[in-house]
Amino acid sequence: MASKKKARLKARYVPISKVSVDQMLRMYDLYRRYYENISVDLFCKDMVEKNGVFLIQERESRRTVGFSTLKVLDMEVGGKTVTGVFSGDTIIEKEFWGTRVLQVQFFLRMVKEKLKRPYRPLYWLLISKGYKTYLLLANNFYSYYPHPEGRCDHLADYVANYCHTLFPDSFCDQRRLLDFGNGYTHLKQDVAMITKEMREKNAKIRFFEQCNPSWERGTELPCIGLVDAHLLLRYPLDVWRKRRRSSTLATRSVAYD
Repeated sequence: MASKKKARLKARYVPISKVSVDQMLRMYDLYRRYYENISVDLFCKDMVEKNGVFLIQERESRRTVGFSTLKVLDMEVGGKTVTGVFSGDTIIEKEFWGTRVLQVQFFLRMVKEKLKRPYRPLYWLLISKGYKTYLLLANNFYSYYPHPEGRCDHLADYVANYCHTLFPDSFCDQRRLLDFGNGYTHLKQDVAMITKEMREKNAKIRFFEQCNPSWERGTELPCIGLVDAHLLLRYPLDVWRKRRRSSTLATRSVAYD
């Protein structure tokens, strides 16, 4: 029997002031399916503090199957002003894990932010409850922290800066983690688990767990990635290469069936 074909997806950025009540409730419904210890009040309070949200939708039905929030802030580090684009919660229905539509729209948004202040350093800021979020950084950025090989350790000061700004009562300078307490939102036990095989085969997943050993309880690993001309020029080429490689492998698979 032929498998059901996945719906085609699209992603778009919506300023938070233009997000409808129905959309907000739909996003909350997605959120509660994958996370524990949540409430509508907490969700909405966090949402209104963001600048906007990326909505991931089925093209034909326009049903929302995922979202990612975004906040832009200025930071002063070592006497230098830089811009940070903070990614909050990101949820995608499990059926669509692996889609790149969000990454493409996020990249375009980064280009727009860079063009606003072309001579000011721009960084992606994110906190990671699970390994999937960390891999978005580690698999797509060239200069990022924390890095499995210890590169870019100077970016630790930038991480401390935005954590003390956004989460002043929750950042531990010694552990380099955000700890919001035992009642904090965390992934449900059957979502994005780390298996022994994954630890053995993927050094980046293993490194994430070493940095954030209490991730299952909801502690967050704060991270940062540099958005520079090198990234903005190379990223589209890398995406094209990955798609071409996937297409080639799929063609070979069909040929051998």
